[in-house]
Amino acid sequence: MSTVTHPSGERARPGRPAPRPAPSRGLVSRGRELGGRFFNGFSHLFLVVWAVMVIYPLLWVVMSAFKDDSEVIREPLSLIPDELHWDNFTRAWGEGHLGAFFLNTLLVLVGSVFLTMLLGSMAAYVLARYEFPGNRLIYYMFLSGLTLPIYLAAVPLFKGVYNMGIVLPLLGPNRHLMLILVYVAWSLSFTVFFMHSFFRTLPDSIAEAAMVDGASHSRLFFSIMLPMAKPGLISIGIFNVLGQWNQWYLPTLLMQSVAGEPKNQVIAQGLIELSVNQGYKSDWSGLFAGVTMAMLPVLIVYIVFQRQVQSGLTAGVSK
Repeated sequence: MSTVTHPSGERARPGRPAPRPAPSRGLVSRGRELGGRFFNGFSHLFLVVWAVMVIYPLLWVVMSAFKDDSEVIREPLSLIPDELHWDNFTRAWGEGHLGAFFLNTLLVLVGSVFLTMLLGSMAAYVLARYEFPGNRLIYYMFLSGLTLPIYLAAVPLFKGVYNMGIVLPLLGPNRHLMLILVYVAWSLSFTVFFMHSFFRTLPDSIAEAAMVDGASHSRLFFSIMLPMAKPGLISIGIFNVLGQWNQWYLPTLLMQSVAGEPKNQVIAQGLIELSVNQGYKSDWSGLFAGVTMAMLPVLIVYIVFQRQVQSGLTAGVSK
């Protein structure tokens, strides 16, 4: 029985189809190149569309802050105002009580972010670096806080705050202090979750060397381990600032008895007051000016610390 030899050198066996010649490498590489170009083009187009969807509303709000009320109503979608009305910002800051809203927000934000970072990093460090009975149970209890929407806890939270104001009279009239404590409890879950994974990536050799040199556990944490976790602290700090700056539900829920008093409200409540409590007087230009001033601190903080946020998010993966 004779066999047929193909150009590839392989002989065809009786009863089996002859093997097909392998495609040329040039066609394969060209197909991959075309596929890569198509994917890159599609991804760039998607990013451009996404950038327009994000940037255009921001520009629209900022440019509307420089218009007067008639121009806002007459040409709502135009970006370029006929004339720059800087008095909108002064009116929103003074007559709209935005200055008091900013002051209250900064007061609450500084206290809540400081306590959240301090307590969250301490809890995450102990849970990540020390083994003791109940370690995983405590960690999972912190994680369970991420699964519970704050809206489901509205009634028990309100009753708990009310009862705490009765037991501790200092917290009754001091609504800002009460709001700081609630913000800390609300932000601890994600802070512990984020910093726990970050502390586990830090090298053990440095901690062991410090303990050999006689450093106590508290000195080891504050002098060595906490500075090493600076990228993670900056990242989670930015997340807490953004979340607490834009928080509206908790202040409205816990400060109902003083609603309508600008001296006790935060920035999110103030913007709601500017938008819904105008009555028959429309001040849309002042409202856009207030929204613009409320956005600026958040944008500035993120632009200044964007490199630190990116390095903190990727530090745990790279290590």
